[in-house]
Amino acid sequence: MHAWSGSHIVQPKTLILRGTTYYLNRRVPPGYQGVESRPWLVVSLKTDSRVEAEAKARAVSDQTCLGWEARLKGQTDDAMVRFEAARDLAQAHGFRFAKAPQVARQPLTEILDRVDAARDPAGGLMKADAIAVLGQTDPPHITVTEALSIFWVLTEERTHGKDADQLRIWRNQRKRAVANFIDIAGDLPIETITRDHMLDYRQWWWERIRDEAMTANSANKDILALMKILRTVNEMKRLRLDLPVGKLAFSEGEQITHLPFSNEWTRTVLFKPGVRGGLNDQARDILLALVNTGCRPAEIAGLRPHHILLDHKVPHISIAPDGRTLKTIYSHRKIPLVGISLDAMRRNPNGSPRYQASGSLSAVVNKFLRLCCKNGLPVVQQSLKKEK
Repeated sequence: MHAWSGSHIVQPKTLILRGTTYYLNRRVPPGYQGVESRPWLVVSLKTDSRVEAEAKARAVSDQTCLGWEARLKGQTDDAMVRFEAARDLAQAHGFRFAKAPQVARQPLTEILDRVDAARDPAGGLMKADAIAVLGQTDPPHITVTEALSIFWVLTEERTHGKDADQLRIWRNQRKRAVANFIDIAGDLPIETITRDHMLDYRQWWWERIRDEAMTANSANKDILALMKILRTVNEMKRLRLDLPVGKLAFSEGEQITHLPFSNEWTRTVLFKPGVRGGLNDQARDILLALVNTGCRPAEIAGLRPHHILLDHKVPHISIAPDGRTLKTIYSHRKIPLVGISLDAMRRNPNGSPRYQASGSLSAVVNKFLRLCCKNGLPVVQQSLKKEK
């Protein structure tokens, strides 16, 4: 940004008194002379009070500087930057940016005020200002793929604190949603997306639910991720598009109730001493650690040595943010270790390095549990290959 030296400090020579009215009188800095035809800025402050004039002069100086900055910014071939510059310039004149058809629907007094704001001292129209206040700049053509790239930048605060694996999972869900939409409708400029495109996308998901045993929950995650991307870019970039993204989610209906393993089956079959069921040592011990702690698998997998306090009077683990974010603010807690969970952590006092930065744990354990339920443990031992 070009600094207007002293723009926040009104020097005595900056204010001039003509009759009973104070005026702001400042030379235009060299850095702005390419976008300002006047060598001097002379503006009536419409007051005879020196104190009020000083306050108004600071505000006018700052607002004028913002307008010059916007004009400089608009001198580019980048459509997005030009659009943002026009929006900023309209705001510098005190108007909310609106496209030409919207401006035309405003009261006549506002339209005339916008025209007056774009006039130079000689009465002619300043091109950049007229384009900005009269809405002659169209939003840039942003494709769905480009929208995703912009979304990453706009949502940096949402990924702050996530470790590499958490970030990969978060990003992959949104990449998948965009890829699915593009497969159905193409990589469209987002302003050209119609309700029909979104309904085609929803229908594609319905066919997967019907024919491929996909769940409504999976479809809704995908649809809502895409909607969030489009809405965020539209809102944060102030494109003011009317996106057709409402009422697309599926009803998830009554949820299937999964019966718990009986205590007897768990003790005598699933966790029978010496039985591995094809799981490697770390995966099996993580599963055992879940039993008496109630932790999420990722919480046990993410434990570091200083989180595992086995020599304490009450052996326990500490679930805390440490290079990764927790699921909720209430997830930060200490949990005592007892029984097989304590034994599992004693075998892994340094945690589970294999799964600390890997998203493969759930797939490994879930495959083991599904086969246990379907075939019984002896078959599991034959069917599930031991991980190397």
